[in-house]
Amino acid sequence: MCGIAGFWGPGDRDDLAAMTGALAHRGPDGEGFHVDDGAHLFLGHRRLAIIDLAGGGQPMWNEDRTVAIVFNGEIYNHRALRRELLALGHVFASDHSDTEVLVHGWEQWGEDLPIRLNGMFAFAIWDTRARRLFLARDRFGEKPLYWAARPGFFAFASELSALAQHPGVGTGLDIRALQKFFAYGYLPGAVALYTGSRRLPAGHHLTFDLGGGEPRLACYWRFRIETDEGLGRRTEADLAEELRALLAVSVERRLISDVPLGLFLSGGLDSSGVLWAAARHRPAESIESFTVGFTEPSFDESAHARRVARFFGTQHRERILDLDGARDLVPALLSRLDEPLGDASLLPTYLLSEFTRRHVAVALSGDGGDELFAGYDPFQALTPARFYDWLMPRGLHRGVRRLADLLPVSTGNMSLEFKLKRSLKGLSYPRAVWNPVWMAPLEPALAAEIFDAPLRLDDLYEEAIALWESGGAADPIDKTLEFFTNLYLTDDILTKTDRAAMMVSLEARAVFLDNDLVEFCRRLPHRWKYRNGTRKYLLKQAMAGLLPDGIAHRRKKGFGIPAAKWLRTIPPAPPLPALAGIRIEAVADRWRRHRAGIVDDRLFLWSWLSLAGVLQHADRPRLARPTISAE
Repeated sequence: MCGIAGFWGPGDRDDLAAMTGALAHRGPDGEGFHVDDGAHLFLGHRRLAIIDLAGGGQPMWNEDRTVAIVFNGEIYNHRALRRELLALGHVFASDHSDTEVLVHGWEQWGEDLPIRLNGMFAFAIWDTRARRLFLARDRFGEKPLYWAARPGFFAFASELSALAQHPGVGTGLDIRALQKFFAYGYLPGAVALYTGSRRLPAGHHLTFDLGGGEPRLACYWRFRIETDEGLGRRTEADLAEELRALLAVSVERRLISDVPLGLFLSGGLDSSGVLWAAARHRPAESIESFTVGFTEPSFDESAHARRVARFFGTQHRERILDLDGARDLVPALLSRLDEPLGDASLLPTYLLSEFTRRHVAVALSGDGGDELFAGYDPFQALTPARFYDWLMPRGLHRGVRRLADLLPVSTGNMSLEFKLKRSLKGLSYPRAVWNPVWMAPLEPALAAEIFDAPLRLDDLYEEAIALWESGGAADPIDKTLEFFTNLYLTDDILTKTDRAAMMVSLEARAVFLDNDLVEFCRRLPHRWKYRNGTRKYLLKQAMAGLLPDGIAHRRKKGFGIPAAKWLRTIPPAPPLPALAGIRIEAVADRWRRHRAGIVDDRLFLWSWLSLAGVLQHADRPRLARPTISAE
């Protein structure tokens, strides 16, 4: 894991040093620079050494120094690609660097390189002969990458705050981005917080010619459900066996490391399945597993994790925390987010990452299992929602919502009252936006209370609507799978894990996002994922008998915190910065009503707290600009 940054055009070595300095938490083990004064081209790298500890410094060049790369991530199929490139006549200086494989891969395959990669990555390649920069991001966006361009200038960085260290990058808030943030709970797709900056979407690459012209973006891969009925007609035992084999291979690929490695263990199906697969490749007693638990029973899963660890016999470490004590970390944590994120599970994810990093530098995670195998509540809500939508006249629907609003407000973790009100809220809108509205911090109809000029529904949710109306999946379950995998997984779950882990310089590897495993899931008919009310059906069948009793079918709890309760008292004074285009008095009223127990506005207020923390950090002066020498 690393941090990368660079630019072309106005600026100097000190600007590059400030950009990479903002990424020091991503790469504490070293830094590297390339400065080409003639081309006005600057490349910088911060390194977290995981593979090829002695020889993996960057920027890395090919043998005749015509191609250079700065790279963040891991390429799990780099050994196979190296063998292929050696057979084609390429000469390598290292014996197992995945970074060098990318350099020669660019020479051989050019812009077709990303589609050949199985891994998580964000990289920038400088081709001196073509005078071209080429940026790429992995299929699901596990690793972030931002960019900004104007005539005569182009810049990129792993984090928006690092990009903004260059004086040529503006930090004015994009009001459209803020509206989308409160509509989704995260910034979707290419949307970035600052006007003039963009995020390179997952599965995309970008080409920029120094000779002139606009950056050219292209999508090289996107998750699409393309059901293979031949696959669906196979026996359950056969499919379960293949799924186990794919999971085992994915874990084997992610066990490659030159530094200590462990795994996150919650005691749920996904992380327990990852442990089962890891125990097929290493003696269980050599595997380190990590759990954080909480003294509050409704938020604690440590007993389940402990039982799974004992079943396999791992070196298990757990840390039990008082959540009310941990809440004091919230302000500092949110200020380090880089961009706002409305997911309150950021806190326990950070606590787990910080605990894990004390012992290892790499951790395997179960991220992606819920999205690929229909693990979320909305999958169970789809059938009754369709009947309700068909039978219930709009006038009566409004009355039902008013009745539901009379229910006592609960601060519990995913209480029935919370789920009911959320479900009815989504059903007030067209089916194409049910999923994002169900999860929205701010209901679209109420956006006019907060924003001076709210977006139309079609503009607010253009990303979700485009997915729903695309020519791919036809069934609502498949469409919902595409929503959660393309948007929620990429822009919420993986962003949360990346930010939390990188704050403590920990590399997290998502086992379920292996290319081969994803291809299997993409073609698998949804009846094998969601069946008669059972979520993650095939994954549960595949793990049956291989895990402790009850673990495979244990009810999903989630990695939550008592956000509704906390937000009634913290922070002591709600942050209410004056922001152009936002009616701050309406925000203050939402804080007042929540604290009085009149409403449960946890999603909006946590999102607002997140935004305020990021803005507070952004208001600090730019980093000091230490001088660096040319290469």
